[in-house]
Amino acid sequence: MSQHTDDMATLQTLLDRLVKFRLPRAMALKERVDAGERMTDTDIAFMKDALEDAQDGQHFVARNPEFHQLGIQLVQLYEHIVEKATENEKKAQDDA
Repeated sequence: MSQHTDDMATLQTLLDRLVKFRLPRAMALKERVDAGERMTDTDIAFMKDALEDAQDGQHFVARNPEFHQLGIQLVQLYEHIVEKATENEKKAQDDA
């Protein structure tokens, strides 16, 4: 099998996981942290797994330019969640 075919199969699997699991949960988490909530241990574990998935898929995306924009948007979403969650943690500590 060619590298392109292997990449497409892997990208399809990553996309399926993203659409069915990662993105809905990430969007719900974004809403919560945007509302000032703190992340739970389960949320942190989810983000760790999501970031690992993104890291694992990075070289597939790099070789397939049609996925660059999606990769950028995903990184921006995860970055926003982490930054907002960090801000919420700092605020909670200051209020304590």
